[in-house]
Order: sequence, then C-alpha cells, then structure tokens
Amino acid sequence: MRDLRRRSLLAGALAAPLAAALPASPANADTACGPDARALRAALAGLPDADATAALVRVGGRDGRWRGSSGVRDLESGRPADPDARFRAGSTTKVVTAATVLRLADERRIGLDTPVQHYLPGLLGSRFRPVTVRQLLNHTSGIPAGDDLGATFEEVYARRFETLGPQRVAASAGAKEPEFRPGRRQHYLNINYTFLGLLIERVTGRPYASEATRLVLAPAGMRDTYFPGTDPRIRGPHNRGYQAVRRADGTTELLDVTEWNQADRFAAGDMISTTADLERLLTGLFRGRIVPRPLMREVFSVPADITGASYSAGGLRRFESGGTVYWLKSGGRYGYNSAIAGTRDLSRTLVHSVNSTDAKSEDANPVVARIVAAALK
Repeated sequence: MRDLRRRSLLAGALAAPLAAALPASPANADTACGPDARALRAALAGLPDADATAALVRVGGRDGRWRGSSGVRDLESGRPADPDARFRAGSTTKVVTAATVLRLADERRIGLDTPVQHYLPGLLGSRFRPVTVRQLLNHTSGIPAGDDLGATFEEVYARRFETLGPQRVAASAGAKEPEFRPGRRQHYLNINYTFLGLLIERVTGRPYASEATRLVLAPAGMRDTYFPGTDPRIRGPHNRGYQAVRRADGTTELLDVTEWNQADRFAAGDMISTTADLERLLTGLFRGRIVPRPLMREVFSVPADITGASYSAGGLRRFESGGTVYWLKSGGRYGYNSAIAGTRDLSRTLVHSVNSTDAKSEDANPVVARIVAAALK
C-alpha cells in the first residue's frame, strides 16, 4: 500500500479544481423511454468534485432503463471510472442477511418468534428480556451498540488493518444495559445484524458467508459479490475510495481508504458487490425468487405498533416520494456509498454506488441526493 505521505500529495488535488484536471463527462449511458436521461446525466456531471470521485447508476423498471457512470477510477491516473467495478456495499449487506434468515425460517431451522437467547445462550446478559429473531430483523431488540475501533475517523483509520471479530462485538453489547424493552421502539443499529450473522452460523454450523452465498447470492445470480472477512482488499476491478480530511492549516486532503479490514461489520455491512449484482438482488427478492412466498410478507413488514417505525423484517426501509412508496436500503463505508431502492411491483428501481469523499457523514451527499431526485421523481 502506498505510504501516507504519497497519498496525501496525490490527494492534494482538491486544492485545485478536480473537474478541470480530470475527465468529468458521464460515460456508458444507455437510455430508453421512462427514466429522465437528461436529469440523470446532469446528476452525474462534474465528477470528480469535492463530494465524490466516481458514481455508478442503474435505473430500471417497466417503463425503461438507464445506465451511467462518471468520475475516475483513481485520482493518480485519472482513468474513467469502471462502470462494472466492485465496491463496498456497506449496510446493503443487511438485505442479504435478512433474506438468509428468512430462508432458514422457511426450512424451520430458525423461528422468527423464538428468542435469540435460545440459539446463542449466554451472549446477552441477564438484564435482557427475551429478544426474538424478528426483533433483530426489524431493529426493535433494544440491544445497544457493541465495541468498535474508535469514535473518530482518525482513530479508526489508524486501526483500519486490525481485526475486531463479530463475537467480541456481540459480547460487548450483551454485557451492557438494554436500551429499551424489546418491541417498544425501533432503533437502527448494526448490532442486530451482527447477532443474526452469529445466529446463522450457530444453526447451520457453517460460516455466514457460505450460507449467505448458498441461500441468497447464488439464487440471485450475484456472481461478482463476496464477503471479504479480514481481507482488507477489494478483489477484482474497482474504483478507489477516498476520505476528505481537513489539515491543520485549513486545507483539505483526500486519503485513500480503499484497503480496510471490515471484519467488525460482518453480516451487518462487509459485503463487496457491483451495481449489476445489487440490481439482481433487488429484482430477485421483490419477485419472490429468493425468499419463499409464504415469508415474503416479512420482507415488507414494518412494526405497526411503533410510532415512526420504517424498517421492515426484510432489512428494508419504507419511504414515500411523490406519493409513491419505495423500499430502500443504503450503505456507507469510508470511500463508498451505495443503495438499492424500488417500488414493490418493480415499476421503478434504482441502484447506485457513489465514491463519496465523506461517506459516513450524517448529511446527505449532494451527488447521491441528485441521483435519487433524478431517478425517483
């Protein structure tokens, strides 16, 4: 890996207008009637810029499709972004984990109303009431977040090649006080899906990655998707990810954050995928080709008795735009933002990967916001 000083010098390109220095026009666009091609091209124009170095977009549905990419593969070479590149899918992983659990529920190896304490005895302390598998799926468990590698970007960046295993993360969470009584609130946290990954391993006797591949990736045809475990690299073609960092003198540098050990994300967010594969996941799931139809209601089931609840037992979030209901899952790891979204009848779908320069910010990335506005209007 390049040393930090070399990365800092290369990333200093932010001090000059990136768009003027590197190719910026969208490439590989395939249009048809339906999606607003002009708005989508405009959403991708001008990359790389201060907010993102690359973007890959796929819009589909009954009324046509659109494909586009923009930006660069890496700042050093300035080569156009690879539209078929692999990237860190972040929390989009949760949709795969939820589907794996629902497949195992169909096989009667997991009971959705069975307490997780039955499957993973001793992992939750005595202060926890019974937490059902369904409550893990829809983030109503009350289990607090577990250990991590730091509270700031600087802290986690310095430890990015360390391994923090999911068992330790789960055990640290189980040793704390519950946030709330199970089923009383909905609080989206990775820890719920860390427990689900360990649950999958316990009931099957096989690694999470093997079961998720067998039950979800293979049926969906996701041949370019995998789970890296402790490997910090992204195998195969990929666009490099960067994080914007303020220097002491007030200027900004971009650090290359492509290589990163994601073991602590596990079943909550360590998946590496492509936009084509995530589109296969979205369409295969919504068409009932992955989760058996008797359990498809769980995919779109949001707790009705919790005010403000929006996450379903399928790992998806319900939201409305222009009177249309969409089901969405987004993900963010340093250097990478991604999302899948679609109507239940698949009349409109969106998959994107954006190499955001502040992918973990709580503020919406402007490039992502433009893509969503253009694709789902």
